[in-house]
Amino acid sequence: MTLILAFPGMERLAECVAREAGCDWRAIDLHHFPDGESLVTLPEGLAGHDIAVLATLRDPDRLALPLLFAASTARELGARSVGLVAPYLGYMRQDTRFAAGQAISAPIFARFLEQGFDWLVTADPHLHRNASLDQLFAIPTLRIETAPLIAEWIRQNVPDPVLIGPDSESRQWVERIASLGSLPFEVWEKRRAGDRQVAVTRPDEHNRPSGTPVVVDDIVSTGRTMMDVIRQLLAAGWPAPVCVITHAVFADHAQRDLLASGATRIVSTDSIPHETNAISLYVPLASGIAEMTAAFGGEASAPFPTRTRKDLAAKER
Repeated sequence: MTLILAFPGMERLAECVAREAGCDWRAIDLHHFPDGESLVTLPEGLAGHDIAVLATLRDPDRLALPLLFAASTARELGARSVGLVAPYLGYMRQDTRFAAGQAISAPIFARFLEQGFDWLVTADPHLHRNASLDQLFAIPTLRIETAPLIAEWIRQNVPDPVLIGPDSESRQWVERIASLGSLPFEVWEKRRAGDRQVAVTRPDEHNRPSGTPVVVDDIVSTGRTMMDVIRQLLAAGWPAPVCVITHAVFADHAQRDLLASGATRIVSTDSIPHETNAISLYVPLASGIAEMTAAFGGEASAPFPTRTRKDLAAKER
């Protein structure tokens, strides 16, 4: 039987996923000592269960070791298999060496997670130069798609929407959402000068489609790119835009700054718990967990870390 173990902050999503999947969930207790070390405490009664650890990786440095501690302890307590459900998967953007000496963190982090988990379920990871998670992970992975949920939310809540992607990396999501909702869209161009210095330009400044602009992006951290788009939209006479975000990382005061820039509403999925969450991923996450645990059902999980990796031919979709 499947049991979901939720890291702090993920309890609400865990309850919804468990109800949809027809299984139980329990909380993981995580304590940080004054010296920075972590103590992970798991609930009792894990023996014989397929464990799905639910943890969003908005703050991966703080959670990385506790994740491995949780996976190792679950095996010691008799778990049959242990998978990771990370609605937001950190460290995927650094997928090449942009300057001499830089670490290419995406494959390094993938190998780190493989030490503890049999499988991974995540939502729309930020893949750019890697076409799929299979290029990074040796364990089975499953990517759930957020575009159908986002398209449906826009259809129900935004009159006459026009989708806008702030840069080329957003094209894959914007095009998919637009195709699902039969919506007009355009993708702008971005030039980055630093973590907080960006310049965005519209491909055709003279043609302005009518409708409500919906600025769509997969990840918003500082919000500078989206703020530049908002300013240009308002300066060109567009209505105040709606901002729709898959992963609301929101560093510093990003939400406040977006609203101050003129956004009429900010909406995100619940891949990262935040007050802007309006689009829940619990249905596809529950489906993903069911698929992965069914594939591993009945296979005994050897003690961490000496177990042999299961060669399951699960394809990312």
